[in-house]
Amino acid sequence: MAIALKRDSERKEAHELPIAPMIDVVFLLLVYFMVSSSIQKQEADIGFSLPAMVKSSEPVAFPDEQIIEIDAEGRAWVNGYAYDEPSSPNYQQLARMLQRFREGAEASQSAARVTIAPSDQTPHQMVVRVMDACERAGLASVSFAME
Repeated sequence: MAIALKRDSERKEAHELPIAPMIDVVFLLLVYFMVSSSIQKQEADIGFSLPAMVKSSEPVAFPDEQIIEIDAEGRAWVNGYAYDEPSSPNYQQLARMLQRFREGAEASQSAARVTIAPSDQTPHQMVVRVMDACERAGLASVSFAME
């Protein structure tokens, strides 16, 4: 029984892959993806400035007085909006609103004034808390109104 052995040169040729068709396929894929993709512009650094609080050269129509009404339960009302609960130890929301009011009045070059108008049944402690909130907001002109 004779076994036919292949020569070494024949073995090498059997294992080689044709490179030319693979290069053609890669080139076609490259062209396909280049054509089908869209070109996007690079994001550029856009310089802009945000609006800031600027003092005006002439006075602007701005409400120069806020009236704080205090009901019998001790809730503070400004323009029909209730601030803080009477059980809170200090009026933090009211103080923040009054501070923004003062800053707006200063920017419009007008004096910020506050009038405290408690009802007849308002506990004195609640009036003092509102006065403390005015002081924390930096308001100097505080007056009282009686019913």
